[in-house]
Amino acid sequence: MDLGLQGRSAIVCAASKGLGRACALVLAGEGVAVTITGRDEARLKATAAEIGSATGAVVLFAPGDIATEAGRAAALSACPSPDILVNNAGGPPPGDFRDWEREDWIKALDANMLAPIAMMKAVVDGMIDRKFGRIVNITSASVKSPIPNLGMSNGARSGLTGFVGGLSRQVARHNVTINNLLPGPFLTDRLKTTMAGAAKAAGKSVDEISAQRAAQSPAGRFGDPDEFARACAFLCAASSGYITGQNLLLDGGAFNASFG
Repeated sequence: MDLGLQGRSAIVCAASKGLGRACALVLAGEGVAVTITGRDEARLKATAAEIGSATGAVVLFAPGDIATEAGRAAALSACPSPDILVNNAGGPPPGDFRDWEREDWIKALDANMLAPIAMMKAVVDGMIDRKFGRIVNITSASVKSPIPNLGMSNGARSGLTGFVGGLSRQVARHNVTINNLLPGPFLTDRLKTTMAGAAKAAGKSVDEISAQRAAQSPAGRFGDPDEFARACAFLCAASSGYITGQNLLLDGGAFNASFG
């Protein structure tokens, strides 16, 4: 299926690894000139080279923390007028809300709510002028089904979801869409690290813990990052202009409801 994205440009945030990297790879394969961001410059540079080699696309990289003004400025300097924006950032740590101070909350909000809003603010008017724009925010399945020990993530990402619900309806008539992708557990480095920590705490092997958690999903497995990336690319397609303000849950059926 031709997504009609040949010659378009994109910023994909936090894309040196994980779901962000997968999205950048698939978009590059569709002929998109991709700019990726990330905090680890060496890893980011290597990822850009790998994606460029695999796809033949132009892949630029902008080192920096997207949760900071400097990080966002670097991304926008490398790609000032993107047709596509994929917002992404690592989630805040788990814990008990009684232990969190105001500074912890501000950091979570900066990364998972305010940074995506700042990036949208920077690019949406240009998209409107060009009559084409696709914005995809990578949030979390916890927006639909809150995870008790991830209170900061639940709160910050839900705040972003509410904001997008309003903004998306204001820009849709200009062929600018804004949607959210809500991942459950996908087989990324972050998940592997989480499984290793859980295995150590339980005195079990990583394989045992991983098998137990995968079995809890109706799909009987973790998600493949490529599956996630192709859903992202679909929302970015030229033919997806009538899909906006939506929250697409990719969790293997874990969220049990007849209606979303």
